[in-house]
Amino acid sequence: MRHLSNVRLLVLPQLAFLGLFIYGFLAIAWLSIHPEGTFTLEVYRSFATERTYQDILWRTILVSCWTVLFSLLLGYPLAYFLARARNTEMLLLVLISPWLVSIVVRTFGWMLLLGNAGFINRSLIELGLIELPLRMMYNMTGVVIGLVHVLLPLMVVCILSVLAKADRAIEEAAASLGATPVQTFFRVVWPISLPGVYNGVLLVFLVAMGAIVTPILLGGFRETMVGSQIFQEIFMLFDFPRAAAYAIVLLLVSLLLVTPVLLHDRHLRKKRNI
Repeated sequence: MRHLSNVRLLVLPQLAFLGLFIYGFLAIAWLSIHPEGTFTLEVYRSFATERTYQDILWRTILVSCWTVLFSLLLGYPLAYFLARARNTEMLLLVLISPWLVSIVVRTFGWMLLLGNAGFINRSLIELGLIELPLRMMYNMTGVVIGLVHVLLPLMVVCILSVLAKADRAIEEAAASLGATPVQTFFRVVWPISLPGVYNGVLLVFLVAMGAIVTPILLGGFRETMVGSQIFQEIFMLFDFPRAAAYAIVLLLVSLLLVTPVLLHDRHLRKKRNI
């Protein structure tokens, strides 16, 4: 009986959170289809017919995918190194230390580096490598760089949580059986780390899909993403129904895109009896 009461205490907060999520989703959905007391699907019809809205959604997906790719390419080697380092805790603290600084401050730092008169362009011009400044801001390039900087620790932590618990004796056994380091990585280390990779990919992708501050500061209001467009609709245009419709579309598209990854991760866990 005591065990059952403890389980109920753990389940109640989850049910409360789920109830709040469902209520919020239904309230936003109702606002998007019932803006002025009358039922209409005009906002969603514009998403399906007007190129502007489709471009914003496609740009959001593309930026999020590039962010995931570069976060994985940079984060996996770093997580692998941290998993085998002696002072993992100290190095991990250094990695996540940028989180102690406001995301606005960090993004302004990238603006000083990536601007036409920023440190990178001035250095390249002084070295004679380029004649005109490279355009690294107010486009997807700047947004991806900023998001990778913000979200890279999430990818590293997810992968590290799996690699740190992996038994290194398996790698030694593979080497003793004649496997090369490359074969050991792709046949032993990579399959073991896949749950962490999937968690990192999902987390980085979902956060990037809803990013607001970094796309606004580094992408501007021309190369908008869904998150920054919702910000404009609420605080500049005061069009709450359209902002609600953007939020619903963003949620449904994100769910549609991450479902295959979730299903494949679940299949692998069942296969390995995790």
